[in-house]
Amino acid sequence: MLTSLQNTKVKEWKKLHKRKYRNQTGTFIVEGFHLVEEVLKSDWEIVEMIVREGTDFSTPTDIPTVMVNDVVFQAISETETPQGIAAVVKQKESSVDQAALTLMLDSVQDPGNVGTLIRTADAAGFDQVILGSGTVDVYNDKVIRATQGSIFHIPVLSGELEEFIEPMKRDGVQILASALKDAVPFQQLQAPSKAALIVGNEGQGIQENLLTQADQRVYIPIYGQAESLNVGIAGAVLMYHLKG
Repeated sequence: MLTSLQNTKVKEWKKLHKRKYRNQTGTFIVEGFHLVEEVLKSDWEIVEMIVREGTDFSTPTDIPTVMVNDVVFQAISETETPQGIAAVVKQKESSVDQAALTLMLDSVQDPGNVGTLIRTADAAGFDQVILGSGTVDVYNDKVIRATQGSIFHIPVLSGELEEFIEPMKRDGVQILASALKDAVPFQQLQAPSKAALIVGNEGQGIQENLLTQADQRVYIPIYGQAESLNVGIAGAVLMYHLKG
């Protein structure tokens, strides 16, 4: 039972809330019954489980488990009402050889939006999600919570979007960009068999260098007085349209 906040292990767990330390260790932390159960169901590797005393959760016997008191768990938790269960998980980046449907995020910075887009891509049957530079880290606590576990079920890659576009085009993938200028209403778009959808930064939209590489620009008509749609909502509408 760990009871001291000065314990080396406790200090390391707390550091995992920082991107720099996650990258150094190649691990990240997930918290709560649902997320821990989702990672257990997946093929991701759990390094160790962290269980608060008195928490009713049967941990697998082949995974190292550390019991902690309430003070320690509160210190490592990022939620207001901790459920008493967490796991340290190894980072993993897996790609898909032949992806028919890809979601690409250009500098999307709100963790809730990124997590929602990953969750929706999973729900809409997309094959992968690619996070471009300037997009919030996929292992950010709020991103993981917003994915509701979908991070463990759909491949998520990171890198420069431009480097992915040319190979996709050679493979017959149609590149679509969500934009207002020189765009067609999404209802007029015939969903291609292979497509990559780019959605952009909440305020600035998609970078010009990416827009010029798109085969088609699409937009969602606004019928009321709203200035724009949230990127998570817009992405959902377009992904389901492309799924056909």
